[in-house]
Amino acid sequence: MRSFRHLTKEEITLLEKQGCSADNWNQVVVNEPFTTGRIVNVSFSGAVTLQPFRKIFTLEDGRKVPAGLYNTAIHHCEVGRDAHISDIRDGLSNYKIGEEVFIRDADNIAVENESTFGNGTEVHVLDETGGRSVKIVDGLSAHMAYMLAMYRHRPGLTRAMYRMIDRYTEKVRSSMGHIGKHSRILHTGTVKNVNIGAWCTIEGSRSLDEGTIHSSKSDPVFVGPGVTMKHFILSEGSRISDDVILDHCFIGHACEMGKQFSAEHSLFFSNCIAYHGEACSVFAGPYTVTHHKSTLLIAGMFSFFNAGSGTNQSNHMYKLGPVHHGVMERGSKTASDSYILWPAKVGAFTVVMGRHYKNSDTSSLPFSYLIENKDESFLSPGVNLRSVGTIRDARKWPARDKRNRPADADLINFNLLSPYTINKVIAGRDLLQRLLEYSGEKSEFYSFENVKISRSALLRGIRLYNIALYKFLGNSLIQQLNSKPFRDIDSMRKILIPENHTGKGKWTDLAGLIAPLDEIETLADNIENGKIKRMQKIREVFQDFHKHYYTWTWNWAADILEKETGKKISDWTVEDVCDMVNKWKESVTELDKMLYEDAKKEFTLISQTGFGIDGDKNTKTLDFEQVRGKFEENPQVKSIQDHLRKKNALADEITAKLMKIRAFAGKPS
Repeated sequence: MRSFRHLTKEEITLLEKQGCSADNWNQVVVNEPFTTGRIVNVSFSGAVTLQPFRKIFTLEDGRKVPAGLYNTAIHHCEVGRDAHISDIRDGLSNYKIGEEVFIRDADNIAVENESTFGNGTEVHVLDETGGRSVKIVDGLSAHMAYMLAMYRHRPGLTRAMYRMIDRYTEKVRSSMGHIGKHSRILHTGTVKNVNIGAWCTIEGSRSLDEGTIHSSKSDPVFVGPGVTMKHFILSEGSRISDDVILDHCFIGHACEMGKQFSAEHSLFFSNCIAYHGEACSVFAGPYTVTHHKSTLLIAGMFSFFNAGSGTNQSNHMYKLGPVHHGVMERGSKTASDSYILWPAKVGAFTVVMGRHYKNSDTSSLPFSYLIENKDESFLSPGVNLRSVGTIRDARKWPARDKRNRPADADLINFNLLSPYTINKVIAGRDLLQRLLEYSGEKSEFYSFENVKISRSALLRGIRLYNIALYKFLGNSLIQQLNSKPFRDIDSMRKILIPENHTGKGKWTDLAGLIAPLDEIETLADNIENGKIKRMQKIREVFQDFHKHYYTWTWNWAADILEKETGKKISDWTVEDVCDMVNKWKESVTELDKMLYEDAKKEFTLISQTGFGIDGDKNTKTLDFEQVRGKFEENPQVKSIQDHLRKKNALADEITAKLMKIRAFAGKPS
């Protein structure tokens, strides 16, 4: 404040001639070079500091607008260098304004009393009655929210994490808000108790109340026409527009919401897209997508999820209220008009079709189709492994990551096959084999967790799960063999023998971050007993999990390989490794052929229905090829063929290396 000075009598006189007034001119201080010409029709109250106004803004329509203060009331504010503030009908109160901020045409921008700006807001996620509530906070990650919501069996952990959030919430509590540099607020209604980051644009919104908008030059936020938000936190890169209504919500990095979408008491993490429909008490992990007016997501946990039109769920049975919730594990999707009665759990990468009322749990049977027939739920285990759509989804997610700083919050593992999913594949295979054994091979249908599985679907599921298992184990084995050079059997074994045991056992998906359950439990222990006291430390542990994924994955895969082969890796011969490489090659080849045949279905005569509308069969074919292209030229088809060629070449390369070792070992010394 040493560089600031009070106004001179001459400056006060000039300002008053320009329609300005002040409760006490001595409370208005300015910084050099100060001129009065750009302050017109402004009333001041409380302590006000003003930086110089010299910039000329160029609007999108080409008009020039000078920095300065025009036609408004300013109460207890710090106004940054080259800001433009004009036509705020009920004034601007209790804000620190960054440099080159442009505010024009708003009803009211104010901080009233003290605010935590959305931090500490309780969001009743999953359970509408609040049994799994998550307190939202700046920088909340999907993984931390997952532990808060789903680890209620450890009340000491919840209390410890809440203490961290409460300490941070009190730290940010203030009677002054801030609007970051280069932000723009235009044609907007009320902005009350909202912190706004740098390079943010708010244009045409109706009402923003009690929240924080994180924004930066690399990941700016846009809040557009008709938006109403209360008790919220928006993360960097998010875009909220077109009459969206949010109440008690956390919005993660690079989320998009528009076209009258509404949500309350919900969490949305990185790269979610939500249009038209509505959500209530939803835990939307990364890449949750809903795009239809008729879709309601309620009391569910989703991630890498696509909701078909008319998707719906029920979270109460008209008895004790809306206390039920459901989980659709990563990669699941719903067909049009699907319905699930919670509580239920849907296995990873499962497609749900029809209406399901019987509270099933298919989490042990991933990559399935859950289909309704005459009010019965039928499951086809593993069939989604051979769907080209599943592969397309897995490839599109990393390509659609719109975050410019992806390591700042959610740590996303995009792998389709991982220890998390392959653990389930093994469990599913073993479960199907037990059903076959216990129910008898002559049974037409097998029942499990309120779903029915036909005999043909069961046998096919066992086969598909084995293919997926050996594809993943082979991938891991070859990746490990390629990590370092080896010249003989001993050096090969040294590469393959894990250095430690971290990663053995069960893995889980913390809403995008895949990690060993033992490591997560250790983290929970350290939070609960006070060894970890800061949210930043929790983030660092999550980052460590993410960093060590492939090392720990090999530890897990090596353990499974030993169990599947019945032989310690330290005793493996060249023939053992060759046998695994051959199984891997067979699995990759068989699965790619299935994907190729599945892709062909998009180019059948049935798929050409509606093409060549006024012509004959040749016209239909030509019209189809112009719109869809030829089968062999389709990018997905080409990628399948290219994948198969590369994997075959890799298998041949590894086999050649192994043959050299065997030949060398056979030479007389």
